[in-house]
Amino acid sequence: MTQSRNTDPYSDPRAFYGSELCRLRSEAGLTQAQLGERVFCSGSYIGQFETMLRLPQLELSQLMDDVLGSGQHLQRLCRLARKAKGFADYAVDALDLEPRAKAISEYSPVLVPGLLQTEGYAHAITSTAQPFAASGTVEHYVQARMERQRLLDDPSHPMLTSVLQESVLRSHIGGSTVMRQQIQHLIEMAQRTRVVIQVLPFTAMSEAFMDSMVSLMNFCDSPPVVYTEGGQTGRLIEEPGLVEHNGRLYDLVRTAALSRAASLEFFESMAKEYATL
Repeated sequence: MTQSRNTDPYSDPRAFYGSELCRLRSEAGLTQAQLGERVFCSGSYIGQFETMLRLPQLELSQLMDDVLGSGQHLQRLCRLARKAKGFADYAVDALDLEPRAKAISEYSPVLVPGLLQTEGYAHAITSTAQPFAASGTVEHYVQARMERQRLLDDPSHPMLTSVLQESVLRSHIGGSTVMRQQIQHLIEMAQRTRVVIQVLPFTAMSEAFMDSMVSLMNFCDSPPVVYTEGGQTGRLIEEPGLVEHNGRLYDLVRTAALSRAASLEFFESMAKEYATL
């Protein structure tokens, strides 16, 4: 894995969790490997929590509290660390892995993926998905998404490949102005060297299809993972067979999608269409 981040225990809740886990483990006289054996994971996995390379897990925190005799201390810190991310709890584990990926391959059948959304589009879908939330809560989620996109400002950011089903572009999210601005943003992003955006047209749906949002992440020094999302739920998949299966499906979708150049022409056509509405 990559080097750990700033490990000042008072810098954020996640750093404090890692510091406390290290302290409790040391006081119990256990190495990372020994603690990992007791909670059914590897010692390196424990090390990733201590050095903030992986977001704390509630179920594992409960097991470690039991082994270390720390009551619910790690569980409380885990909840605080996960809440501080500013994303839905079911998505934070996958989003936490994005900065360490060497390549991210996405498929979206309903919405523009978060890494490619404009602020106006993000606000429109968040308001719709959270109809009873206070305006401040909606804004918090939107700004967290905008902050997440800073990943793509780094010249060495992961290679991003995104396949959008045609219906994504024809859904009038937020109205014609918001959609026109969103598609214009896709046009600009699609011309970046390390970003590929393709369209899966309605006419190709019989050739390849995935029924939920899928994000495949590959890393330089750890196995690939898959994240799927739909209907206010998400799942991070690490089982090699399922990861490989989703990878094969994604390859079929990419093959059926329009080329990079043809997709760009499609975006330009859609932008003109929304400009007339």
